[in-house]
Amino acid sequence: MAGFLAGIGQNIILMTALTAWFTAQVLKTMTAYWRHGAFNAERLVGAGGMPSSHTALVVSLAVSIALREGITSDLFAVAVILAGIVMYDAAGVRRAAGRQAKVINKLVHEMRVEHKVKETRLKELLGHTPLEVLGGALHGTLVAYAFYVFYR
Repeated sequence: MAGFLAGIGQNIILMTALTAWFTAQVLKTMTAYWRHGAFNAERLVGAGGMPSSHTALVVSLAVSIALREGITSDLFAVAVILAGIVMYDAAGVRRAAGRQAKVINKLVHEMRVEHKVKETRLKELLGHTPLEVLGGALHGTLVAYAFYVFYR
């Protein structure tokens, strides 16, 4: 088991992607504090917010593979397609689901006033604005480049 964990720790591409994700979550928490003036621990693991940590993870993965294996490698092609899907989902599908949750929450609240409806709040912060996705892509690229320069 110790050998397995040591091997995982030596996988620079994996460590790059995980570092990009973790640091993006920390940045997201800091930007939420800056915007709202209060610390929200949920931002450390939650979806939505600036920058997109999912985007940072997949873009750092793709850029790391490009830097180490080249842009003609099969792995790079897979990583770019994966990154495109994740970024589309973050800014499209999940963002739309968050908007729908906001409307449903408002309807349930209004119905609760007039009728006896149990109020259950849906999570509204699910997706990202295009700017948040761009921020995640930039963050992922910078982290990948920093790891490449440091571990070359």
